[in-house]
Amino acid sequence: MIAALLLLAADPAPAPAPPPAEAASVPPAPVADSDVREYAAIVGRKAVGKPVAGPFGSADKVLIIARDDRGYPVIGASFGFPVRESLPAPPAGTLAVLRLHQTPSAVMPGPTDDDLAFVAANRLPLFVIGEWARPAPMWEVAWLDGAVRYRTVGEVGEIGPWRD
Repeated sequence: MIAALLLLAADPAPAPAPPPAEAASVPPAPVADSDVREYAAIVGRKAVGKPVAGPFGSADKVLIIARDDRGYPVIGASFGFPVRESLPAPPAGTLAVLRLHQTPSAVMPGPTDDDLAFVAANRLPLFVIGEWARPAPMWEVAWLDGAVRYRTVGEVGEIGPWRD
């Protein structure tokens, strides 16, 4: 036993492992988590029909979805944005963007070409809600398998199949 203790004493103790590096900031997933989708469905539909304050006569409502310090989805910002204009890149920490359109597109109701271009450029989920109908229709637009796809979202977050 004494020989074993002497052997251990003769070997220097191994150096402690270096502390793990800070986790690299992971970009948001291109498809929203179910809690974000359900949150967008509930909060977005509550905003339907409410006026937009600001310099625009008729504007889309835009809500930025982020997480609070406990990890729950929250509205990080909200503002009016000119109808049928492409959205700028969202701020860091954005999980998804929610856009409420006042009128349907001329071709068919749903995500506009500007909405699809926003997702293609930012690889970030975008929820689109149509204020022209009650109950308000909702779509999730996402970057999936190298392309922009969209699907319907029901009143409490239930989802339909992906479409191109």
